[in-house]
Amino acid sequence: MPYTKKHKMIIRHKILQSASHAFRASGIKAVSVPQIMSGAGLTHGGFYAHFDSKEQLVAEACKSAMEDTVTRLGSVAEQASDEEKLYAVIESYLSAAHRDSSEQGCIMPALAGEIARSSEDIREVFTEEVSCFLSFVSGLAVQDEDKSIALTATMVGSILLARSVNDPELSDKILRACRADLKQRTASPVS
Repeated sequence: MPYTKKHKMIIRHKILQSASHAFRASGIKAVSVPQIMSGAGLTHGGFYAHFDSKEQLVAEACKSAMEDTVTRLGSVAEQASDEEKLYAVIESYLSAAHRDSSEQGCIMPALAGEIARSSEDIREVFTEEVSCFLSFVSGLAVQDEDKSIALTATMVGSILLARSVNDPELSDKILRACRADLKQRTASPVS
């Protein structure tokens, strides 16, 4: 008896979740299709019933991961007052918990370097998702696009550096300094 559409959607979602976690934790090239399928609790033989290629999976996993990040940060913003929404997002993004959980975190610091050398199809999806993230950030404090780009680049770069150093004190200091700088840059001017 063939599987229902709902069952196929559930399986596809499990594969996407497994892939997005594995890619963020280990990188795209370091993760094989059999590893992804195993992470989803499936055999690798069923992969092509859901995706045409690993490249298609990478593109869709990037989209899924960025949507998860915006959803998670949107929940953080909803819990804050209107004046504090942006800073609550900055605090959450530049936290030790985010730094220490790359497999759960934002895909930009985890994979941007690798995606820059990926196919145009993958880069196109990534570009669309970065644009959505920038719109999300801009909407938090009604900032112009240039300020949202600078803020996002600072957040992403801060996590990338904090994850890259092997000195825990320096890693914490990077996060603290960037949170303080962004709070100062995004503070409302006193009237």
